[in-house]
Amino acid sequence: MKNSLPISAVTDVCVVGGGVIGKTAALALAQAGHRVVLAMSGSPSASGKPAPEAAGWDARVYALNRVAHDLLDSLKVWDALDASRVEPVDGMTVNGDAKSYPGVLAFDAYSARVDALAWIVEDRNLNQALDAALKFAPNLQIVYATATAMHSDLEQVTLELDNGSRIEATLLVGADGGHSWVRAQCDIGLDYRSYRQRAIVSNFACTKVHHGIAYQWFTEADGIVALLPLPGRQVSLVWSAPDALAEKLLSESPAQLAQRLTSLAGEQLGELTPLQPEVVRDFPLALIKPHAVTAPRVALVGDAAHVIHPLAGHGMNLGFADVAVLVKTLNEREPYRDCGDARVLGRYARMRKEDVLLMQAATDGLARLFAVDAEPVRMARNVGLHLVNRLPGLKRRLMAHALGKLKSPK
Repeated sequence: MKNSLPISAVTDVCVVGGGVIGKTAALALAQAGHRVVLAMSGSPSASGKPAPEAAGWDARVYALNRVAHDLLDSLKVWDALDASRVEPVDGMTVNGDAKSYPGVLAFDAYSARVDALAWIVEDRNLNQALDAALKFAPNLQIVYATATAMHSDLEQVTLELDNGSRIEATLLVGADGGHSWVRAQCDIGLDYRSYRQRAIVSNFACTKVHHGIAYQWFTEADGIVALLPLPGRQVSLVWSAPDALAEKLLSESPAQLAQRLTSLAGEQLGELTPLQPEVVRDFPLALIKPHAVTAPRVALVGDAAHVIHPLAGHGMNLGFADVAVLVKTLNEREPYRDCGDARVLGRYARMRKEDVLLMQAATDGLARLFAVDAEPVRMARNVGLHLVNRLPGLKRRLMAHALGKLKSPK
């Protein structure tokens, strides 16, 4: 990948962050005709280096919606993915937690009149496709260094790096994750609340065919379990488990974890066994709501702008939508305004506000609702799932929002 950067660089946009959203932002902005510098930690030799479990399936996967798909497709990244490792989601079944009156909510691509509700893509597969695209991106330079200081004034923002480089840009894009250094430098406050849960992720083989259906269970005391379809008779686990249970799950063997999942999903998926090599990972879950997604000559995207509960699988999709809207906003600005103009950034913030607030409210509300261990509440929420499943108009609206559409399908 490119790594030629003079000691002092002047550019239109500097993107900080080497994750999926940072790479996508840099690629999209460069392809839109802007001069871009992507600043990311690490080294060229480490970028794209296979993980220890590269021979198997990546434990971290994403359920990408139509907005993410279309953005990656427009950037010529989608076709660069290893298609044999991408699985379309043709349906989703959500199971409630009441034994006496279990609620079930089912969605399918046919009813939504789309070819897929989502696509399951591994983190490694996506990063490799993005890395390949970045090599040929016009107007793009990549520097492997860590940001140490940031200053902004009326005309530009200056980023200082630990390798002695200084980057001057009209706009800095913070795509450096939930614990964003860029956000902190802008003194943007935030609301933070831990869910006191950890997401346990791993992959398993199943003896029954999953038919492209994603399954989710809201359990009484064990959190939220999701099994997402992978190619063949394989599924990927995302278990949002309370901290105490998470510690227990992590202390057990993958085979014991598979036994737990078989007890839960055996009727739909049969017996589950760990995929080789056996990999189980975890990460803490929290709600992070920054008080702003822009600052003078700075725009935040991805987890730097919002972190939500993974129960709906849309955290990454919000990040892709951020990038799409930011590029659109910059492309449609008046000729006399530069990329970091305050009015331009204000438009970006307004265009993202409703979508992000709706997803934050939905995921946080569901996480809170199913955390209440009281029989009347349990009964009410499962009745609610049952009723929504019987109201096609409401289901279509829910599917439209999940798919990233502005309007529900007719």
